[in-house]
Order: sequence, then C-alpha cells, then structure tokens
Amino acid sequence: MNTLVSTDGTALACSVTGSGPAVVLVDGALCHRGMGPSAAIAEQLAGHHTVWTYDRRGRGGSGDTGPFAVEREIEDLAAVIAAAGGSAAVFAHSSGGALALRAAAADIGITRLAVYEPPFSTEEGQSERFRRYVAELTAALAEERRGDAVAALMVYAGAPAEMVDGMRGAPVWPLFEAIAPTLAYDAAALGDRTGAAVPADLLATIAVPTLALDGGASPESLRAPAHAVAAAVPGAAYRTLDGQTHEVTAEVLAPELLTFFA
Repeated sequence: MNTLVSTDGTALACSVTGSGPAVVLVDGALCHRGMGPSAAIAEQLAGHHTVWTYDRRGRGGSGDTGPFAVEREIEDLAAVIAAAGGSAAVFAHSSGGALALRAAAADIGITRLAVYEPPFSTEEGQSERFRRYVAELTAALAEERRGDAVAALMVYAGAPAEMVDGMRGAPVWPLFEAIAPTLAYDAAALGDRTGAAVPADLLATIAVPTLALDGGASPESLRAPAHAVAAAVPGAAYRTLDGQTHEVTAEVLAPELLTFFA
C-alpha cells in the first residue's frame, strides 16, 4: 500500500499493480479497495496498464479532513493522477462516475474517461425520489444512525425493505456502517441540490474522449443516465454490455476498457 497526500493534507491510501499506461479506478458508494469491484477490475487490466486504485476520503485506509466539498474529492483524484505521472485514463463505477465526470471537466490530467451507470436522475420522478433519499440520509447521519443511512441508500437503489432489514445482521454490515458518512459525499457528487439531474452544461465542457457504459440487464433508471451522459459529452461513445447489471463483472467489462484505453 502507498500513501499520497491531497491538497488539503488528507492522506489517501492507494495500491498500484501491473505495468503500462496509467489507469485510475474510482469506486462508487460503499466501496473501497477492500470492498467493491476495483480489485477484480485492476487484475483484469494489469497485463496492459499500471492500475491505480485508491480509497476515496473517509473510506478504508484514507483520512477525511473536513469540511467536505466535492472539490476536495476532485483534488484527491488529481493527487492520484499526479502520482501516476501527471496524466491517466480513468474508469469510474456508479456514483464514482459522477465524481469522475466533474473531475474531467476540471481538467486534472484525465486523458480518457469511461463511466459505468452513473446514477443521475433523468426525469422529475427520479429527482424527487433522490431528494427524499438525501433528506432521510442527512437526518440519519446527523443523529449517528449509520445503519439507517446505509438502509436508506439500499432502499433508494431498489432493494426491498425486508431484504435490507435482513442484511443488518450480516458480517458486512459493520463495514458499511463504518463508511456510511461518505454516502453524503456521493450524493453531493451526483448533485444533491439539483435532484441528481444530469449536469449537461458541465458535461458539455469535457474535452477528453469519453465512454458511457451500461448493462443490458440493468433497469431503465440506470441505463437512461448513461445514454444521457453520452449525449451531453461532446463526441462521447455509448456501449451496452449484454446481460450485465449494475454489479458488472470484471471479465465482461475489461475487454471494453482495454479497447477504449488502447
């Protein structure tokens, strides 16, 4: 494990594997290097790329200097890219994609960007559901009800409440609770004050080659944002991975990324 230091002094834990042009992986909600898809994706890419994975602030081995702002997370990603040589391709999953898109618009050294199902809202009904989720999340975190904050995300994402209640006794639940405060960071990256609407004006300023991906077995509420991102970023490409859900498998994803990053 390596440790980098972001602009505000926050320590960021990261791992490096493979050899070749640099690729940085950005996780979504409730994920970090030890919990989520990054390790499997890194393994698939390492034969062709030097792959950098890092714990976003407040997760895993990374620190969390306050006060939070989305700009701090953009600076964190910039610090990883700087350590990788000053420029890198980026792959980001789910709400990590919202962060990476904002970072690409900030011109921090991203050379190519691929995002998988960034969960923006594409219709008013979705935006209203997101606002209700953010209100519930904010209240739960303010009252230190971390388990309720995690449950709020899962129900918002479509999991039945009964199933979520059953998960509270699972071994992984304390790991989720440990990083529950970072759910507010993902909400901010999506646009908690805009109902997570696709930031089309911002995306129109992105000047790097961009690929928006979705899964053919994912619900339309996740596929529509990927299509909207591709439409908003100048010259962006759009691909659907047949049979895949939001939990995309590394073996199916990797060939698309290797082709795009080549």
